[in-house]
This record gives sequence, structure tokens and C-alpha cells, in this order.
Amino acid sequence: MRKYFVFMICLSLASAVNGQLRKSVTWERVNGTGPELEQIGELATRHSKDIKSSPWSVGCETLDRDFADFSLYKDYVGELGVKHARLQSGWAKTEKEKGVYDFEWLDEIVYGLVDQGVNPWICLCYGNPIYNSKIDLGSRIFTDEETLTAWCNYVEATVDRYKDVVQEWEIWNEPRESAEAYTNLVIRSIASIKKVKPDATIIAFTAHGIYPENVARFPRKVCELLKEKNSLGQIDYMTYHPYNYNPDKTYDIIDSLVVLIDEYDPKMKLYMGEGGCPSALEWGHALNNHLWTEYSQAKWVLRRMAGDWARNIRSSIFTFVDLRYNNMLQSFGLIRANLLHELIYKRPAYYGVQNLTGFFDYEVKPAGLLSYTIKSDRSLTVASFDKENTPVVLLWYDDKVPTDDLNRDEIKLTINKLNFEDPVYVDMLTGKVYELASKSWKNKGEHVRFKKLPVWDSPIMLVERNKLDLK
Repeated sequence: MRKYFVFMICLSLASAVNGQLRKSVTWERVNGTGPELEQIGELATRHSKDIKSSPWSVGCETLDRDFADFSLYKDYVGELGVKHARLQSGWAKTEKEKGVYDFEWLDEIVYGLVDQGVNPWICLCYGNPIYNSKIDLGSRIFTDEETLTAWCNYVEATVDRYKDVVQEWEIWNEPRESAEAYTNLVIRSIASIKKVKPDATIIAFTAHGIYPENVARFPRKVCELLKEKNSLGQIDYMTYHPYNYNPDKTYDIIDSLVVLIDEYDPKMKLYMGEGGCPSALEWGHALNNHLWTEYSQAKWVLRRMAGDWARNIRSSIFTFVDLRYNNMLQSFGLIRANLLHELIYKRPAYYGVQNLTGFFDYEVKPAGLLSYTIKSDRSLTVASFDKENTPVVLLWYDDKVPTDDLNRDEIKLTINKLNFEDPVYVDMLTGKVYELASKSWKNKGEHVRFKKLPVWDSPIMLVERNKLDLK
């Protein structure tokens, strides 16, 4: 039995070296579906190197605790088309002997991402056992001067190491300690970061459990403490981590964060710093005890991204590959992985994200939500964008948790204050581009009307034909 186990590991590793991913049955199935329209092509995707700038980020977290292996998935990050990737700095992995820093493990990741055309942003987080502080999510934020001084020295060394390639620095991940302890950590950390890199972009808060009472309790308290200590105005982005079964039911709460920012520091912006969805029934972590599949995961991710950018919010999807935690193999990855960290196949969500990142760079600007009329008991999000002074629209059913249903409804829809000249229809999950028959749509004054427009609970795009690049 032992020889067989060793043989299987060797065989599996050999397969990983060959770099061959298995075919995805779920992707083949969803890619084989579509509306009853004439397909005229497929949306072109782009490598990160070929995109100048965009709001999109992907999570490359937990590498500090070896929950995944970056060397096995590096090449697929650039292929995804994101321009940013979130890392966790790993104090305990870097400083195993007091005052001695070994960044070799992090060098591989930071410079590996840069080689892919992806800008890493680093979350400085978690403690260090040699200073009697823990490395786990939810660990107590240290308040004693010895550990704080060691932390500040570590922060300075880390920022100095990567100051030429890392612009954005986040302070802690999902603080669960008192607002006073976190505020003190933020003030001390900003001083250390700015000492080395005065022009650094500072990211903070990582507010989690986005509910009205939490918005009032933690972010507001931190803002108030920063104000008392004359430290407002130093944070560029407030990050938050919204894990809601229906991704579209977050925005009322996000609006309250906008009000909070306007009250304390209008120059600060929001950043959806971590949000994702399982692809299977999970018993632990976020969004558990729900029958997720790779279909509903893909829809959730695309709705999260589309809804964020419609509101001019940068967005980071959690996470790139499945993570092997100490107690479970998590299924949030855009790429499925096994217990050996090897990549198995790209999930449908991977392809959907590729389609979105390939088209929606910073040249496609959010222009707000549009009103509409529909003969249905279901509600839509209709998000407007501008690409070179021409309209782009993303729309999807937003009233329910994403389902496994791969069918599209055909609806009558009028979108207000919108006209097209020669629109085509794009399914953002599959990337397939379809003809819209001239009889199926018509401008009526300042509105546009569609007959039998295929719609489902995943974003579809209406765009002028001449603004698309096809494969």
C-alpha cells in the first residue's frame, strides 16, 4: 500500500510538471448552452501584460501559510487578465529569528506576479510566534511595545524590499480585536510604511461581516479614533469583505460605508478587497451550508464584479485556486486544485472572469445604473458604462441567489435614457457574441426597447458591434 501511495504521488507530480490541466466537464456543459440567437463570434480575452490598467484583482492569499503553491499556478494568473493580486505578507514565515528577515519565499511570488504583468498589493498581517503573537485569522492584535516595535521594524524591511514594485499596502486582514488596538496598529504601520515609501497607497479596515450594526460598530469607531488622534486623511482605500449569498444584496450596506467615508474623509475610496463563492457545499468558512455548484459560483463571481464596477468600486475575487486549510480543502478557487496543491482544471468562473477582465479595463468607465420597465415579477440590475463615447450595458436578474439553471428567459425590456446604433449581445460567462435581429430592438425617443431579449441570473452585455474585439 505504501509503495502504491508513493507511486501515485510521483505520477501526480509528473502530471503537474507537464502542465496539462484536465478538461472541465462543467465548463463544456455551460459553454454548450446559450440563447436562441445567431452566434457571430467569441469575445477576445487578453493577457495581463496586454492590458494597461484595470480595476480587477484576484486573491493570491494564504501563501504565507502554504495553503497553496504559487509556483504551480503562476502562469495562469496573467492569463486571467487581472492587473492586481492580493498577497499576505507572512511575518512569521519571514522572521523566524529575531531581527533576521528571509524574503526568498516572497520574492518568488512578488516578482513572479510582476513578470506576469500583474501588480501585487500586500496585506501586512498576522503575528509572529517568536513575539508571542499568533498567525491565524482572527488572532489578537498585539498591543505591547516590544511586539509593536518588532512589527514596525518588519513593516519597514518589507516595504523597503519591494518599494520599487509594490505601490499598495494594506494593514491587517479582518481585524477582530478592539477598534482601539486596530487604530493604534494602523497609525504605527502607516508611519513605518511612509518612512520608507512616502508615496505609498494605504489600504485599511478590511471590514468583514458587512451588516448595518457592524458598519456602525467597527469602521465608524476606527474613523472616530483616527479623527481624535489627528490621523484622518492618510488612508486611500477602505476595504471590505462582503460574503452574501446573493451578491446583489450587499449594496444597501455598502451605501452606508459611502456615507461614513463622506462624513470623515471624502478623499478615501472603497475597495472590495476580498469576496468569493464556494463551488460546492461547504461546512465551514463563508457562505457555508448552501448547495453551491460550479455554475452558481460562476454567476456569483460575475455578478459581484459587475455590480462593483457599476458603482466604480475596485474588486478582488477570492480566490485563484482551492486552498488546503489545516482542516479542509476549500472550493472557492477559480481553478480547482487537489490536496497536493496541483491544478486540476479551470472552473467556469475562470473563463467568465477572463471575459470580463478582457473587455472592462479602465477605458470602459462606469456611468451609473439605468431605470427600466419589464413585464415580469423579477428585478434586474441594468448597469451603464461608456467606452469611447458609446454605450455599454451589463444586465442580469439580481433578485435571487444565483442558481444552477442554464436556461435564459426571453423578456420584453425597455431601458430608459439609452440608444444604440448597431448593438450585439454578449454572454459574459461563455464569451459568445450573438446577432440581434433588427426587428428585435428599436430606439424610441430617449429609450431603447427589446423584444424577446434573452436574460438570466448572470451578466449579459449589450454593446456596439464596432467596439468589440473577437477571437
